[in-house]
Amino acid sequence: MSETHQAVERPEGTPPATSGVDRFFKISERGSTVGREIRGGFATFFTMAYILVLNPIILGSAKDKFGETLDPVQLTTATALVAAVMTVIMGVGGNLPLALAAGLGLNAVVAFQIAPLMSWDDAMGLVVLEGLLICVLVVTGLREAVMHAIPQPLKQAISVGIGLFIAFIGFVDAGFVSRIPDAANTTVPVQLGGTGHLTGWPILVFCLGVLLTVGLLARKVKGAILISIVVMTLVALVINSLADVKSWGLTTPEWPEKLVDAPDFGLLGRFSLFGAFGETTVITVVLLVFTLVLSDFFDTMGTVVGISAEANLLDEQGKVPDLGRVLLIDGAAAVAGGAASSSSATSYIESAAGVGEGARTGFSNLVTGGLFALALFLTPLLTIVPLQAAAPALVAVGFLMMTQVKHIDWDKYEIAIPAFLTIAVMPFTYSITNGIGAGFVAYVVIKAVLGKAKEVHWLLWGTSALFLVYFAIDPIEQILGVK
Repeated sequence: MSETHQAVERPEGTPPATSGVDRFFKISERGSTVGREIRGGFATFFTMAYILVLNPIILGSAKDKFGETLDPVQLTTATALVAAVMTVIMGVGGNLPLALAAGLGLNAVVAFQIAPLMSWDDAMGLVVLEGLLICVLVVTGLREAVMHAIPQPLKQAISVGIGLFIAFIGFVDAGFVSRIPDAANTTVPVQLGGTGHLTGWPILVFCLGVLLTVGLLARKVKGAILISIVVMTLVALVINSLADVKSWGLTTPEWPEKLVDAPDFGLLGRFSLFGAFGETTVITVVLLVFTLVLSDFFDTMGTVVGISAEANLLDEQGKVPDLGRVLLIDGAAAVAGGAASSSSATSYIESAAGVGEGARTGFSNLVTGGLFALALFLTPLLTIVPLQAAAPALVAVGFLMMTQVKHIDWDKYEIAIPAFLTIAVMPFTYSITNGIGAGFVAYVVIKAVLGKAKEVHWLLWGTSALFLVYFAIDPIEQILGVK
């Protein structure tokens, strides 16, 4: 990533803007060209298009409190629609080469943490509330207060923990790891494959997919994740046609009768804004919304600053141009994602691929958004991808998120221990919320024990108190006679 934080000046010899589009997007002013912006738009799309496959798989593989699942075809449509609309809005309104789509990690929270406690409509209503809260934080200027409340190492630990959680989901979904039945009478909770050994063609597809993905990532091939998904889906199609495969799980790789079909907008508008309050406790709802806000808000801040720095767009003070507007659009994207039942949409660090191809303005977003819009009509083609071909991407994304662990000072126990608990508790309890809570409570307790209570922001004290109630909800309910 570029280290410069200087304002971008139009390179000497660059011709002045010659069209309204050039002037509006400041293409020439930022030292770019229409050709570079178009190439950048294509690069960003092909780098992040995997979300059109992964989001339906993650959300579609989960059940809500009532055992209901979301339709994969409708999920693909909703994912593509929100990505197309919000990416274009960011381009026009924020003028940054920053694409948006359903956030990995955020969709895991919705699928595996929130949905089991309520209906899908209620869960998506919480996503809408999260987006509205982010917009309020931006408009009121409270984002600075929230930013300063949580130590940077804990934010990084949250990303690392989510990365491990996502990777674990990938291993489980592919069948590489499975739960040992209680009848086995063993203290080991999980095992390799379904019997302690890897068996079957689908597992082979997953293993080859992991090797292909990490190989492409190591060679820094652009679009590595998408390339792996496409290649392994083709391999799965061939295997399924030649071998006797008993089951692929949720999705069987079979060539569809038609490649193009009309989009199915059946999930749009299916959300209940306050329904969650009737399904679980108010404290639980507050903590779930807080988890979404935390993951979305801080990931966005890091992504926006990182992409702007890479594009050499930061001003003399290292600030992002029109940051408030950019964050407001990102908050609106979360609202749109919840309203469309595709989970919270957020800014994508994969936009760096477009910047690497020369994109410097929001014009590239018009290209990326247009390609997502085209994908609306390719749903039959996108829904033939089996879990075993897509799950390697989860493992790869987990690795990428894990790399932030290097920024944590492991010699400083007062931050290292809370960071460790945050990271470990998430995959071990299959809960992102539990990991965040464990880290916050440990941080506050250790600071208090060391006589450094004043160093803890009051917002963190309040949040930790809520988490204590969350962890002790059962004895508290018994004391109050609720149970």
